[in-house]
Amino acid sequence: MPSALNMAADDTNMQDAVKRSRKLLHKRALLAGAVSAVPVPGLDWAIDAAMLSKLIPEINKEFGLTPQQLDSLNPKKREQVQKAVAMVGSVLIGKLISKDLVIAAATKIGMRLTTKQLAKYVPFAGQIVAATVGYAA
Repeated sequence: MPSALNMAADDTNMQDAVKRSRKLLHKRALLAGAVSAVPVPGLDWAIDAAMLSKLIPEINKEFGLTPQQLDSLNPKKREQVQKAVAMVGSVLIGKLISKDLVIAAATKIGMRLTTKQLAKYVPFAGQIVAATVGYAA
C-alpha cells in the first residue's frame, strides 16, 4: 500500500500537510510514551483519549477538512468533496475493514494495553516498557 507521501507526490501542498500531520502525530506519540511511564493505572488511557480527540481535528485542519473549511467552499466544490469522501470511505469500509481485521486489531490493541498496564507494576523496568509500548501504539 503506498504511503501518504507517495500518494501526494504531485501536490506539494498535500506533501507539506502530510509532513505537518506526521510531526503532530510524532509529538503526541512521544507525550503518550512519557505519560505511560507514570505508574498510575488508567492515566495513560485518559491522556491517550484526550490527545486523540484533539489530534484528529488538527490533522483534518491540515488537509482542509474541518467543518468550517468545508462550509467556506463554493457549493459545487463542497459537493465534490463530500462525494469524494463518501466514495473513498465506502471503498475503504468495503475493502479494508473486515471481521478478521477488526478481530486482529482488537486483539493487538488489547495485548498492548494489557502489557502496558501490567508493566507499570514492575519497578523502573516496567515503566520503561510501558513508555515504549505507549509510544509505539
